[in-house]
This record gives sequence, C-alpha cells and structure tokens, in this order.
Amino acid sequence: MIRTLKSRVAVWSALSLLPLAAAVAPVQAAQGDVHEHTLANGMKIVVQEDHRAPTVASMVWYRAGSMDEKSGATGVAHVLEHMMFKGTRKNPGDTFSRTIAAAGGKENAFTNKDYTAYFQQLHKSQLPLALSLEADRMQNLVLSAEEFAKEIRVVMEERRTRTDDQPRSLLYEQLMAAAYTGSPYKWPIIGWMNDLENMTVEDARLWYDTWYAPNNAMLVVVGDVTPSEVFDVAEQTFGPIPAKALPPRKPQIEPPQRGMRRLTVKAPAELPYVMMGWHAPVLRDVANDWEPYALAMLVGVLDGSAAARLDRTLVREKRMAVSAGASYDSVNRGPGMFLLDGVPAPGTSVADLEAALKREVQRVVDEGVSDEELVRVKAQVIAQQVYQRDSMFYQAMQMGVLHTSGLPYDSDALQVAKLRAITADQIRDVARRYLVDDSLTVAVLEPQSLDQKTAAEAR
Repeated sequence: MIRTLKSRVAVWSALSLLPLAAAVAPVQAAQGDVHEHTLANGMKIVVQEDHRAPTVASMVWYRAGSMDEKSGATGVAHVLEHMMFKGTRKNPGDTFSRTIAAAGGKENAFTNKDYTAYFQQLHKSQLPLALSLEADRMQNLVLSAEEFAKEIRVVMEERRTRTDDQPRSLLYEQLMAAAYTGSPYKWPIIGWMNDLENMTVEDARLWYDTWYAPNNAMLVVVGDVTPSEVFDVAEQTFGPIPAKALPPRKPQIEPPQRGMRRLTVKAPAELPYVMMGWHAPVLRDVANDWEPYALAMLVGVLDGSAAARLDRTLVREKRMAVSAGASYDSVNRGPGMFLLDGVPAPGTSVADLEAALKREVQRVVDEGVSDEELVRVKAQVIAQQVYQRDSMFYQAMQMGVLHTSGLPYDSDALQVAKLRAITADQIRDVARRYLVDDSLTVAVLEPQSLDQKTAAEAR
C-alpha cells in the first residue's frame, strides 16, 4: 500500500543504491501465496503463508472507526477498543491478556479513522487459543457501568497527555477540524473531551452491538501455517456467530474548498511550528488511478532522505528550518490530505518558512524533477514498500488496511508496478493541480510561555 510517512532513517539512502529486482527477490521468496475463505456468516478469512519462523501474526479487523461516529459521541470507537479488554462471561476481567501472555504471546489493539483492529503475535501452536478468545469477545463482551467509569477516565487522561499537552498534536487536530467541513475526518480519533466527559456505557454498548459482527470483520493470519488449518479453526471459532444487519453507509463526500483557510493555535511550547494541508485524491481504483502514486513520489522528492529537497535546501543550505517534512497517505475510506510542516530556525519567522515551503512546491511545478532525482526517489519509495513486507505483522497490517479501505487486500505487487511507472511529468502535474492555495489550510503554532503549562499542572 502507498503509505508515505515522514522518515529520515539513513537506511533508505543505502537502499536507494540497490537495484529494485535485488531488493524485491528475498522478500518474495520467503512468502507463499495469499489464500482467502469466507464463512457462511460473511466473515472473510485471509491467510498469508510465511514459513521463516514458527510464529504467527493474527489480526481481527472491524470496518468501524471514528469516521462512523456521530456528532456528540466522538471517540466511542476508541473507547470500545479499551472496553474489549475488560472481559466476557467466559473470560472475565483481564483473562484475555493474561492468557495470551501465559502462552508466550503479545497482544494489543488500535483504532483509526477507518477501522479498529485487534492483534496477537505468538507461537503458531497457540493460534487456536487466540482465535477462540477473539471469537468470544466478538459476541460476548460484558460492558459494565463500573468498568466503563474507570476506563473512560483512562481515555480522558490519554487525550490530555497525547493531545492537549502536546502542542503539535493539538495543532494537527485543529488543522483537521478546519480543513474538513462535511467529512467526519474532522473529528479526532480519540474524541473531543466534552464528548468523552458525557459518554456513557450505553454509547459503548450501542457501538458494539452495531458494528462488532462477523460480516463487518476480517481475520488476517500471516505466519507458519497452512490455509486449511486456519480456515478450519476459524470455522470452529467464528463460524457459529450470527451475522447482523449493518447500518447503511452514506458517502459523506467532502465539499470542495473554495479558498485558503488559516488558523492559529496558542499553546505552551518552546518553538513555533507550521503545518500546511492540501486536499488530495486517494486510491479508489488500484489499477487505473495514477494521481495517488504520483503524490507518493512527490513526497519522496520533498522528504524522506538527506538528499530530499526540503532537508537539503531549507535545513542545510539556507538554514531556514530546524526541520521540514512532507507526508501523504493514499489509503483511506474518506478524503485525502497532503501535508507539509516545519519548525523555523532562529531568525526565521513562521511566515518566511511557510513561503519557503510553498516555493519548494513551486520549484517542482516550474522546473520539474530530474531523471537522476526520479530514479533515486523511485528506488527509495518502492524499497520502503518492499522491505516493510519482511515483517509478518506489517504483512497483516497491509492486507487489513487495504481491505477496510475498500481496496483489494492483495494489490501490493500491482501498486509497486504503478509506482515504478510514474513519470516526472505526472509528479509535476499533481503538484500543479492539487497544491494550490484554494485547497490549502495553514495552521500555525504560536508558542506561549512554558510557565503557563507548569502553573496549569500545579493546579
């Protein structure tokens, strides 16, 4: 999947020197074919054989995330994720976690805009145990008011420490809220604090009863297994769970933005910070779309290595920025966003850095991308796609994210081929077409005295 994130790890510079065929071969050789089976209740089972070690990564994906929430109940998907570890009638309290730990495994979960996923990594012999536990909590979760009251306080504290007390996280949250008007992507995954304060156990129960169903779930297993044994265990554990009638999903298409938006966030911080977000397309047709692949390459031109333009020009040559980066995620159920961000160096204003970031985009439009640069960026971006598949966990992640986003879960090879085919003109074209002021939202962090934070904490 195209998942271009900020990364300045030096290994990518080295990988860019490798021929692509040499990079791909070892990973492909370690993996078997992908096999799928759908249970009578609608639950999809996908198995990727990987026999390098006697272990498995098992993940249950629910196609329900923060974008499915309603106003006034934001954060409920994430809260329910927490409650899923509070036990069933058969396995009360923290039995789930203790059982997986006793079996030598590890487990956790995560919530996103588009999905919620639960995973275990353990010895292959313990896979039936993990699946039986997951099937139990898919249908038999106990949601008590007492446990909910405890856990909602945990989530509110998580929001305070990870968002409210983190100026850059707070800025990103405000940027999303301003950039989106119709899409539920404007809501934070963790939820607004007021919604958390007023959430009840009945809100969590309604979410569970609505979305946690086998016909809204996908089991992905990657590891030292055979498809037949996984299908058999899945049939025994998940097969008896009845399907549910799921609510209809409406498109929720974001209305076109018709002019630049700008906001300022004041928060205790040491340094100012600027984020710039442009609306951009995402993958809907893996075979026929080309713009998301070109946007991924544009990120590689701007960021991702010491040779990329933002780091080379703004950080090292002109010394206008302490840091500068770009990011873009093409795989979403909802709309996409292309982001630039940076911290101005001493003597440089936020306005100057914002203008400099826009100039680097304009340079791509005016001057294009050289052949040498294109070769380097392709090797970097594609190597990132390929080498992440060396992890069983990432393989399972990849298939789950693609599936819950409505894309073929086995399309990674096609995506690599599409990335390889992108031209310099196409990169130039998406920069010219999408990184324009009318679709831009700019968010600026205006640092306040750190004494304010200290005083607030003392209270």
